[in-house]
Amino acid sequence: MVGTRADERLAFLTEWLDPQAGLVRRYQLFFYTPDATVEMFDIKNRRIFLKRSKPAGNLEERELFVGATITLNGRQLNLVEYGDDYTANKMNGQREGTLAMIKPDAVAAGAMGKIIDAVLKAGLLISQIRMTHMSPADAARFYAEHEGKPFYGELCSFMSSGRIVAMELIGPGAIAKWRELIGPTNTQVAKQEAPGSLRAQFGTDGTQNACHGSDSPASASREVSFFFGPEGKALVQTAMMSEGVTLGIVKPKSFRKGATGAILDTVLAAGYQITAMQDFKMDRPNALEFLEVYRGVVPEYNAMVEELTSGQLLAFEVSGYGDMTVPAFRELCGPVDPEIAKTLRPNTIRALYGADKVSNAIHCTDLAQDGVLESQYFFSVLQ
Repeated sequence: MVGTRADERLAFLTEWLDPQAGLVRRYQLFFYTPDATVEMFDIKNRRIFLKRSKPAGNLEERELFVGATITLNGRQLNLVEYGDDYTANKMNGQREGTLAMIKPDAVAAGAMGKIIDAVLKAGLLISQIRMTHMSPADAARFYAEHEGKPFYGELCSFMSSGRIVAMELIGPGAIAKWRELIGPTNTQVAKQEAPGSLRAQFGTDGTQNACHGSDSPASASREVSFFFGPEGKALVQTAMMSEGVTLGIVKPKSFRKGATGAILDTVLAAGYQITAMQDFKMDRPNALEFLEVYRGVVPEYNAMVEELTSGQLLAFEVSGYGDMTVPAFRELCGPVDPEIAKTLRPNTIRALYGADKVSNAIHCTDLAQDGVLESQYFFSVLQ
């Protein structure tokens, strides 16, 4: 499709797994960039499936790329191909990917919220994110290109010394943009040449330097696959799923708005530890099951389900206050209604980042006995 910016549209081939029929249904999805409206065409039945309209929860152009999953009208659609040459040419120039890693020193220092916030403020999209703990063998495989170099042993030992956070970042020039953001490899050089860089702020030396970034498209492809491809399934799951933990979820609307880093930083600054973390895109059956305790109790139940299935979310396990972790973390999140929170608890997460009673920034475990169960649901059942 060729046109002016005023009538520009992007085309994608999408697939939806119909849970009732057990069939994969294919559609053409058209996204009109001037007003962010969408239209869908049923390929098999050769008819309009969804008339051009504004999707609930909004949809941004930056969320659209081959491999992405989006939610429209409660359906999770996988974008599997570009629908025309115009879209392919435009998207391929804007959707470079890279692997970004927050190293053990920065995780231990509680800096990951600030680092993720810097990522989002730089205009990069977090396509995938997970916390893991590499074994010495994992680190040796990841850094195999450096084998034989003087620093190799020390590097592998350090990288397997604690939890790390791996992210796939997407955006125009993502590789160069992320490497500029983290700064020179040696922290002391970074402090002199790029004092605002992440390594200058949070690193110590040339090994314990807070962050890692892919240095080329080939490296980015390999490194992203290491953490998020089939081989990544063998990496350690860091969730404790034991007494003294609770669950937090950065809800889809807040994730889209770029509030994730700031929310995590608020949690860490309050003295909690984040012991597991991963992004999810929940389907309706999972959301109904997870929120079952609210059915018939909370008037907003159906709207809560729709919110949780409306896009990418971040689930994270929280610990640090022993038997009081669940109620203490609930206090940090604040009243369910952000307007009430702003009046009564203005420094809570919902007061700072929530929009309304449904899109209120964060989910937290309500009952002390459910902390472990909710963590298990995301970090065991949904795996």
